[in-house]
Amino acid sequence: MAVEWFYLLLLVTGFIAGIINTLAGGGSNLTLPALMMMGMPADVANATNRVGVLLQCVSAAKGFHRYGKLPVEAIFPVMLPTLFGGALGAAAAVIAPNEILKPLLLVTMIGMAVIILVSPSVVAPGQDEQPKRVQDSPTGIAGLMFAGFYGGFVQAGVGFVLLAAITGALRYDLVRANALKVICTLGFTLIALLIFIADDLVQWLPGLVLAAGTMSGASVAVKFAIKVEAKVLKWFLLLMTLFASAAALFIQ
Repeated sequence: MAVEWFYLLLLVTGFIAGIINTLAGGGSNLTLPALMMMGMPADVANATNRVGVLLQCVSAAKGFHRYGKLPVEAIFPVMLPTLFGGALGAAAAVIAPNEILKPLLLVTMIGMAVIILVSPSVVAPGQDEQPKRVQDSPTGIAGLMFAGFYGGFVQAGVGFVLLAAITGALRYDLVRANALKVICTLGFTLIALLIFIADDLVQWLPGLVLAAGTMSGASVAVKFAIKVEAKVLKWFLLLMTLFASAAALFIQ
């Protein structure tokens, strides 16, 4: 396949992944294989993928803020534990064997699908329910730290872990939880990317082409998220969880 077609594949895949990541998670299950199709080793693809994720989060965060759906007062308390976990996760990713990535991803995805089916109120709190402060929720702090570690380590599927913590423990509705999710992802992805850059693992041209797609997808996803009912987002989240679980089976 000609190089031009690979870049077109990255652009289209990035657009789809930007939508999936903004509304749920698991878009990296598309972008990582696309990068590896260009001949990148898994660690280089993992690092290069973060360029697209970072800029996608910038686009989504601006969109949620523009529509008044980003709880600005919660940004710092929510980000702090995820940044700490993200730094540890990225450091671990540099030295950890790739063999542990697939089991970790599968357990996370399947667990999230079970939660949505058995206890849907965990990911879809009532519209009138008052969110909890992070400092008042030890479960929320632990969940955010784990999400940060997981995201810094592998990225794929981290949106599900963040949503579980922000909706389940902190009781934000799905739209605002998605807004906080992209802020958290932006934070620990930046830390992870800096670590990967220091290790010279990032290929910039494929990363920026991918980012052009993810940013466009994120912009479309924000407009969709603020217009649809919560139950539609919940079922979209379930479908994407099942998709991510199936996709993880094919990740080498």
